[in-house]
Amino acid sequence: MTPIAPTPVAETLPLLTAVTYQRVSTKEQASKGGRDEGFSIPAQRETNARKAESLGARIVAEFVDAGESARSADRPDLQRMLEYIATHQVTYCIVHKVDRLARNRLDDVEIHRRLVQAGVTLVSATENIDETPSGMLLHGIMSSIAEFYSKNLATEVTKGLTQKFETGGTPMRAPIGYLNVRKRDEQGREYRTVEVDPQRAPLVRWVFEQYATGERTVVDLLAEVTARGLTTVPTPKRPSGPVGRSGFFKLLRNPYYIGVVRYKGAEQPGAHEPLLDIETWQQVQTLLNSRKIASERRRSHDHYLKGSLFCGECGSRLQLDYPANKQRVRYAYYVCSGRASKRKNCTRRALPVGIAEQLVADCYQQIAITEAEYTALATQVEAAFDERLASRSQELAELNENRRRLQNESDKLLAAHFADAIDLDTLKRHQDRIRTGLADIDRKLASEHDRHEGSRKQLNTALSLLVDCATLYARTNNQGKRLANQALTNGIEISEDEQATIRLAEPFAALASASTDVRCSSTSEIVEPRGLEPLTPCLQSRCATNCAMAPGAAEAARRSMVRHRGRVGPTRNPRSTAPAHHRAEGVQAEDAPAAAGAGLVGKAALAGGVFGGGLPVVLVVAGRGHGPRML
Repeated sequence: MTPIAPTPVAETLPLLTAVTYQRVSTKEQASKGGRDEGFSIPAQRETNARKAESLGARIVAEFVDAGESARSADRPDLQRMLEYIATHQVTYCIVHKVDRLARNRLDDVEIHRRLVQAGVTLVSATENIDETPSGMLLHGIMSSIAEFYSKNLATEVTKGLTQKFETGGTPMRAPIGYLNVRKRDEQGREYRTVEVDPQRAPLVRWVFEQYATGERTVVDLLAEVTARGLTTVPTPKRPSGPVGRSGFFKLLRNPYYIGVVRYKGAEQPGAHEPLLDIETWQQVQTLLNSRKIASERRRSHDHYLKGSLFCGECGSRLQLDYPANKQRVRYAYYVCSGRASKRKNCTRRALPVGIAEQLVADCYQQIAITEAEYTALATQVEAAFDERLASRSQELAELNENRRRLQNESDKLLAAHFADAIDLDTLKRHQDRIRTGLADIDRKLASEHDRHEGSRKQLNTALSLLVDCATLYARTNNQGKRLANQALTNGIEISEDEQATIRLAEPFAALASASTDVRCSSTSEIVEPRGLEPLTPCLQSRCATNCAMAPGAAEAARRSMVRHRGRVGPTRNPRSTAPAHHRAEGVQAEDAPAAAGAGLVGKAALAGGVFGGGLPVVLVVAGRGHGPRML
């Protein structure tokens, strides 16, 4: 708001006062020509001043919204003007045109109501509106025209942006690492394009390369790249500044850096130059997904079991902690988050990381199957699929018969038309009906084929992951172990007495045990008599043992370790004589593979690349009664 100095007025004349309101829609208009207010605002001010002079009114204040759209009434100076007229004596509110106040009928009515309530008359400097019936009619017409113009312009802009997106262009502001620029072609026509930002692009590329190693956290990278000078691109409304945390996460998820433009949920190959190769970007997405699934809180230390371990006493997650002794030597432990936060009355003691690693590795010994067992299971799964296909053979036959009938009907209609028995309109009407019916039948047949063949292959792939999975788990790297735990399990519980219970994900649970739990070895089988675990390869710290050895316990522990190390093959559940991989909760042993083939419970799992560092493949097994399928 700009207050206007009062001018001497003859005492015999009535005191008429006015406020003026000027507005432009964009910051570019407000600074056009290198001027502080561009060209439009001074022109509106001059016209409004002449109108006030013709009315014999003195302008007491003016309000200017530079770069504010009239599609919303939430504009700073407009709101200040409405507050001003409510507390001051004002006769007129002068605008250049009605559309300067609003391009929305609802906002126009509300603004006009507040003007009338304050006793202010709205005056347009270029339109003949007043409080007469004809003036009010013209006001309503002009307001409707302004709203139509705004909405029609938005529709045309959206159409143009969509067309630009479909041709590989960038219909929005380019992300950090690129610059929106204007250029001219050989004919002198201006066009807008995107170029690589020479200042920010190397930093963005460095961020992706560092995170792809799996050794850096998002928070650490953000702090370091900010220190290296990465900032946002300045805009007319906002100056350049450091990248925020949420914006940094969006940067890591943006496929624009591999040449893919995302617009309104759709993706299209873009015409701009990619900053990254697909392998690096995919590795970053895999790391982000795995850490999100595990619900990890990213700190400076890391471990592949974070997010996968749960307290067997209260069900809370086990979180990684690094307490130090008097000599300031730090040891790695997993502690109950429920006890640490005092949310639960849990008494579970801290668990050394080395013991946790060994317990989880032992669990994979229990769920592993041999090649012979895999072959038997795969045979029964194939039989279950064949049985399901046979049960639906009648429905498939009916679909094929209906397809032949519609094709014959189409041929007869065409022959009748050529014989002048039916006219062209009738032919087209029936052809449209037949075309719709054929498309529906083809869709159902294709869906049935994909559901049968695709799911058959995917379920066999899921079964193959259980073959010698303990050896593969032991040989893979930390990232592979993390993905294996997330793909094959719904979590691993460790009780107070160091008994590990793995909650297998479907369909693996139906193949491994009489329940979804697999009990594994305890601390007494894995802690060596010397009382201190070796250094854990994945942690830059020591791993402590559970407790000191009691007198006379060393020899017993040594014998226990000998028994443990001499054991081979998967341990059978003492509660049942059936093989572990043939038992499922609520399913007879001989029916378990068929039930798994028919699909017990749906779950998406990161399966491919779990043991080899490859790219993830999503496996889905459908719900009960619908058979397996891939989504």
